[in-house]
Amino acid sequence: MVSKAQRTERRTDALSKERIVETAIEILDTDGENALTFRALAARLATGSGAIYWHVANKNELLIAAADHIVAHVIDDVAGGSAPQEKIRALALGVFDAIDAHPWVGTQLSRAPWQTAVLQIFEGLGGQLRALGVPGRAQFDAGSALLNYVLGVAGQNAANARRPHPDRSAFLDAAAEHWEQLDPAQYPFLRQVAPQLRDHDDREQFVAGIDLILAGIGTVVGD
Repeated sequence: MVSKAQRTERRTDALSKERIVETAIEILDTDGENALTFRALAARLATGSGAIYWHVANKNELLIAAADHIVAHVIDDVAGGSAPQEKIRALALGVFDAIDAHPWVGTQLSRAPWQTAVLQIFEGLGGQLRALGVPGRAQFDAGSALLNYVLGVAGQNAANARRPHPDRSAFLDAAAEHWEQLDPAQYPFLRQVAPQLRDHDDREQFVAGIDLILAGIGTVVGD
């Protein structure tokens, strides 16, 4: 006769941490962070909460593991033999697209700069800066500038996407119209760039920002 303890042990082994994390990601993507509870996970996995606690101590640990899972896929996707600048662009865009697809990731990455997902992104950017020949004294500043830009812009875009407002075109058109009506003496720059606000693509603008940072980093290479 199989004991209850033996049945529980087999069920816990079958319920891997990876399966728990993947299910948590599904809940986060469809219903948001507030919907992620161990009770909801248990119901989705058709198991008891105790089996989940065997692998994950609490919700914070689960969110960290979920973000790590998403970022690890981004890191894997940019592995290859391309030039350092192209790898930096690919990594930055990978993070941008991941946060766009999973807005909760941006929130999670902003909570603790020492969590593994952030360290992986920073290491990925820093490794390519070293490959570019950026002097040691400038590597931290250059890496920090890239990391802060990537996480900041991607996180802000994800936050904007979650706010209730009309469709993007209507929202930008209204904002551009407002800029065009500003006092030309007080806001000459905003009036000038208003048409670009109306027509800009967030992803293309993000890449343009990366290129500007890389151009600046290029000035210190070889100094």
